Amino acid sequence: MSEVKVFEHELAGKKLRVEVGKLAQQAHGSCTVSYGDTTVLATVVQSPEPREGTDFFPLLVDYEERLYAAGKIKGSRFIKREGRPTDEAILTARLMDRSVRPLFKDTERRDVQVVVTVLSVDQENDPDVPSLIAASLALAISPVPWNGPVGAVRVGRIGGEWVLNPSYEARIKSDLDVFVAATDDEIVMLEAGANEVPEAEIAEAISFGHKHIGRLFPFLQEVIKTCGQAKQPEPELDPAEQAATEALRAKVQAYLTGKFEAVFATRSKEDYKSKLREITQGLDEILKADNEVSKEARGMGLAMIENYLDIAARNLVLEQGKRVDGRGLDEIRPLEASVGVLARTHGTGLFRRGETQVLSVVTLGSPGMEQTLDGMEEDGKKRFMHHYNFPGFSVGEVRPVRSPGRREIGHGALAEKALVPVIPQDRAKFPYTIRIVSEVLSSNGSSSQASICGSSLALMDAGVPIKAAVAGIAMGLITDPADKSRYAILTDIQGVEDHSGDMDFKVAGTANGVTAVQLDIKLGGIAPAIISETLAKAKTARNQVLEVMSQAIGEPRPELSPYAPRIVSFNIPVDKIR
Repeated sequence: MSEVKVFEHELAGKKLRVEVGKLAQQAHGSCTVSYGDTTVLATVVQSPEPREGTDFFPLLVDYEERLYAAGKIKGSRFIKREGRPTDEAILTARLMDRSVRPLFKDTERRDVQVVVTVLSVDQENDPDVPSLIAASLALAISPVPWNGPVGAVRVGRIGGEWVLNPSYEARIKSDLDVFVAATDDEIVMLEAGANEVPEAEIAEAISFGHKHIGRLFPFLQEVIKTCGQAKQPEPELDPAEQAATEALRAKVQAYLTGKFEAVFATRSKEDYKSKLREITQGLDEILKADNEVSKEARGMGLAMIENYLDIAARNLVLEQGKRVDGRGLDEIRPLEASVGVLARTHGTGLFRRGETQVLSVVTLGSPGMEQTLDGMEEDGKKRFMHHYNFPGFSVGEVRPVRSPGRREIGHGALAEKALVPVIPQDRAKFPYTIRIVSEVLSSNGSSSQASICGSSLALMDAGVPIKAAVAGIAMGLITDPADKSRYAILTDIQGVEDHSGDMDFKVAGTANGVTAVQLDIKLGGIAPAIISETLAKAKTARNQVLEVMSQAIGEPRPELSPYAPRIVSFNIPVDKIR
């Protein structure tokens, strides 16, 4: 058996304990991390050979909740075993995935699986912070090539004071909840909810969290230095294969010279795809006619088109200040907003931004229609829900209609988080259960933010007395690979800019402040200064969207829909009670 090594560090006044070598010894990397009495086990395994026929990095990150961790047995009379992951588990898995994925090389083709299993929960410390720290350490000490580690903290604010890793009870009192994942000098991932907090204060919260991650890094490096295994070397390239690849690359590059101008001259997603198909078919015919190019090499050559297209789109922004659809860097696509679209529903909002269109529908129910929560961490009731659907037809694809996937659950939760601060909290005045469903009817990027806008419209159309309208915008980033200080921030990114760019920074809020933030990146990290600059640009764009929304409906309707249920409260005189 391997020697058990234990490391301890104080984080926000609590003991952070790491054990290596005690559990899961056949995994390629493993450790347990305890924070308070919350304990998680992280394991990493990599397949020995690359997956055949893939053009992406096959990374799988799972977060496994165990009811025994909280001393619970499942409430169902017939099924006592844990079933499909809860929404909370899926969101935590996505949070970890978004934090570790940018630090892998995108050329990796061997399957990597990270599994974090919750072993103990103390009902005070959320497992997500220790889970990401554990996943980061398990990857860093494994032989799997990875450019980590990353640290993680949660930031709250109570009574004007910043609080690091607040407890569940303290988070109820906080006016913001910011989860920061970062290296010692750059931000890797953000997830935040806030009660209409100004952008400058959001940036300050991120800076506060990043400062404490920097203090955590020497501890993480100590664990890695003591327990880390040698990383697998880069596979050696056969000189003949390398020469053949370079010759193929030269042929592809020569063919593509001057071809992308026609692609960038298009103004619709369909025209863009059509021009790209023409280029692809032309290259395919040339490579087929070349007897020196094998079928496998032909597929490799066609795959190179995407890389050269990304480079061309990047150069268009950095050198000419233009975007692939002709917009300026700060320009929003055409907007449309309307309400009252469906006759018998309780409230509807239809929102369009460019080629992205979302229909949001509100349904009101009695207090008895609240969702019962019975999970590892959560007990109680939930009266406001937002669900997001993304069918294949929204992007012109044939796709089986199945249960919502991780992406749909994540986008639905982000929109819900953005709307919660404006939902009426006084149940005596507004006791209704509220469910919103956002149907993505057409998508060319930023559908989650369009769902926020559509849902805000639908709530006002339904007569729900929300505090203010909420809008969302997705911001992008293009950087020079040779010089990260040379960059451009893009407002309202569409699908191709999300794909080829370095950042997807979603910011939602009211005219008064931010209610939700979500940051995903493809770089190894971005500087905090870019975060602040992006938040400021997002505020300007959000106000433009809110102005268009206000023209459709400026405030909640004074009455509920005639088809919504009515809840009436009245007092019965005591002397009438027998």
